[in-house]
Amino acid sequence: MALNITFRQLKVFESAGRHLSYTRTAEELHLSQPAVSMQIKQLEESVGLPLFEQIGKKMFLTTAGREVLVYSQSIGHLLEEVEVVLDELKGGSSGTLAISVATTASHFATRLLADFSKRYENVTISLDITNRKSLQRQLADNLPDLVIMGQPPEGVEVESEAFMVNPLVMIAPTNHSLVNETNIPLKHFEDEHFVVRESGSGTRGAIQRSFDELNVSFHTGIEMSSNEAIKQAVEAGLGLGIVSIHTLELELETKRLAILDVNDFPIQRHWHIVQRSGKRLTPVAQAFKRFVLEEAEKFIRLPNLTTEIV
Repeated sequence: MALNITFRQLKVFESAGRHLSYTRTAEELHLSQPAVSMQIKQLEESVGLPLFEQIGKKMFLTTAGREVLVYSQSIGHLLEEVEVVLDELKGGSSGTLAISVATTASHFATRLLADFSKRYENVTISLDITNRKSLQRQLADNLPDLVIMGQPPEGVEVESEAFMVNPLVMIAPTNHSLVNETNIPLKHFEDEHFVVRESGSGTRGAIQRSFDELNVSFHTGIEMSSNEAIKQAVEAGLGLGIVSIHTLELELETKRLAILDVNDFPIQRHWHIVQRSGKRLTPVAQAFKRFVLEEAEKFIRLPNLTTEIV
């Protein structure tokens, strides 16, 4: 049986298979819901089997749907590679660049992208600043060209390169009693309840691992979904915090927060630039990757008082 299937049908189905929602598919592809339904219906007629089933208010892939999804994603990736090869043959410096960035890295990543866009004025840049869980999902779905994040994710085949240190430091209000102390033992903070990122974040995981390795108890007082919220909470006196030094530029310059001199700190991490394994980067994406690896450190702005810490 010859299948009369179009690339458009497969593209619509692939999106619907990922989202399990015609509404979100329509939004992603800028189509109307009836147009999405029609493309799926035509595909099902060509296949001769239902690809989705509705149970209650939820939509699920059928067995046939799961099989077609795998192939539609493979075909989509092959088409993307064709575009890359043709772009390479053209030798152009235009096109699109899809970058996803961990929220903690947004402070320097936006400046980095701004400078890159000046060098490549014909490039349209799509930037998504999001949490670790979302970055892992995007990499699994092969959506962004490149990702800037801390520890590369497990469970997804990726290629990554470290390009800059990312020290995690302990912060306190400037009027805290320990601000002028030096070489404070980490054990001093065993009973401290910290203001920290939510469970599952890369920063939270690194902190927990570090405390565990040093056999020091770590207690969570308040969980926050962003570094900005953590800094505001610490400044208000709700507890101590542990954040990337790269998020503290403004607070250190204006002396709204202080870094405590704690033994076994900072917790040394690295920033990585990550891509899905086997992904063929466009010339523009290759240029951006080189730019990050060679020049990212120029976009870090921190007061001189932090030089020794980094």
